[in-house]
Amino acid sequence: MRILVTGATGYIGGRLAPRLADAGHEVRVIARDAERLAHVPWADRVEVVEGDLTDPEAVARAAEGCDVVYYLVHSLSADPRFEQRESEMAQTVATAAKEAGVRRIVYLGGLHPDGDLSPHLRSRAAVGEILLASGVPTAALQAGVVIGSGSASFEMIRHLTDVLPYMPAPRWVRNRVQPIAVRDVLYYLVAAADLPSDVSRTFDIGGPDAFRYGQLMNGYALEAGLRQRPIATLPVLTPWLASQWVNLVTPIPRSLAVPIISSLQHDAVVRERDIRTWIPDPPGGLTGYRRAVRLALQRMRDGQVETSWQDDPVHGAPSDPLPSDPDWAGHTVFTDLRERRSTAAPERVWRVIEAVGGDNGWYSLPLAWSVRGWMDKAVGGVGLRRGRRDPRRLAPGDALDWWRVEHLERGRFLRLRAEMKVPGGAWLELSVTPDGEGSLYRQRAVFFPKGLAGRAYWLAILPFHGVIFASMARRITAEAEQDDVAPPRPDSVGRAEPASPDARVAS
Repeated sequence: MRILVTGATGYIGGRLAPRLADAGHEVRVIARDAERLAHVPWADRVEVVEGDLTDPEAVARAAEGCDVVYYLVHSLSADPRFEQRESEMAQTVATAAKEAGVRRIVYLGGLHPDGDLSPHLRSRAAVGEILLASGVPTAALQAGVVIGSGSASFEMIRHLTDVLPYMPAPRWVRNRVQPIAVRDVLYYLVAAADLPSDVSRTFDIGGPDAFRYGQLMNGYALEAGLRQRPIATLPVLTPWLASQWVNLVTPIPRSLAVPIISSLQHDAVVRERDIRTWIPDPPGGLTGYRRAVRLALQRMRDGQVETSWQDDPVHGAPSDPLPSDPDWAGHTVFTDLRERRSTAAPERVWRVIEAVGGDNGWYSLPLAWSVRGWMDKAVGGVGLRRGRRDPRRLAPGDALDWWRVEHLERGRFLRLRAEMKVPGGAWLELSVTPDGEGSLYRQRAVFFPKGLAGRAYWLAILPFHGVIFASMARRITAEAEQDDVAPPRPDSVGRAEPASPDARVAS
């Protein structure tokens, strides 16, 4: 079958596309920026159509000739107009699928109770209704909390449990949820492409058991080798206050924590298992919660996190690429340029450049970077705790602490775009070129101020740049000149490749 996958740059879509290709399907994906898929391990196995789901012509072009369309797009934006925008995108895809003669739509939504819903759960339900009304047979799978390496729900559970020995928690920790392992979600999604044409309805999917949310945290603690955490519910912790707390103690930014926590205000459990009529349970049965946690932790230890919630750019961050230098004419721009010659070969300097951030740090005044990260978290930014997915390799679109990899020329040039809260647009460029028997390291910070606040911000931090950026350039080149710089893993290309076919099973 020829299959179109929307949301292929996201957490689920980025794992589903290669598995559909493994199953023998011809896979096409649509993405706003094709460059974000250029470095994934499965890039040469799919066809990429560049376009936005708000563009009917682009969607029609992508859907042409397809048998199945997967709709895996959902925004956790704080934009109050997001519900309208999501409905419009769903309607655009539904219309294009109908006109292209698509035989099936497969949609992944969320478990939800009857009655009042949070805006994001309400939007997910509305998208499902639009697709079901399209005239194309639709399987709307409704999943609970997805547990897997890199999922936002798992990361929130992990960091809350790791950081807090005692948990003052809101009342929703006593609500019942039914988690499902990401491998089981992918199993159902792949199998849904072959459902009979007369099947068009919603299906609840979830793991074998339901838990209180507090039990999920202590189940994680046991698998991580931690003591179980005492949990005390506090009625004063409203969803808004709880989201501020999550923002401060986890890498999840406030813009993402608010919709996640709003969706936890009610029980979200499986109410029917009708999908078993057409799709049997996965081989070996559904994955239990603690085994799903165990598998996720193992994937993290092995550096084989296929996709992550971090892959989605932060809402409100600058999205335009950095203009070339001649384009700056007539505009206010501040720069900080550092150059340093090194006796190390360019490839050795590049290894240090590509490994910056995360646990490896930024090679200058770690306390200052940490303080700036906490300041960013305090105002709802992403802070430094997002880290990085692979300790040595980067790919365009990767999150790197409060940066996003905007452009990468492996072995030569790295451009990072800031996603922290700043009054303007900020970039950091790191590059290396041959220089005689050694190399020339070049480091440039670029800031486009927004109004008076942007100019005041740059002037306020200028004295710190003189210390931080100078130290960073000096220590990166010094590190490259050491004999013990670890080489990159030979099997790493973009995102980590599994070591064996068995390792490809998602977790």
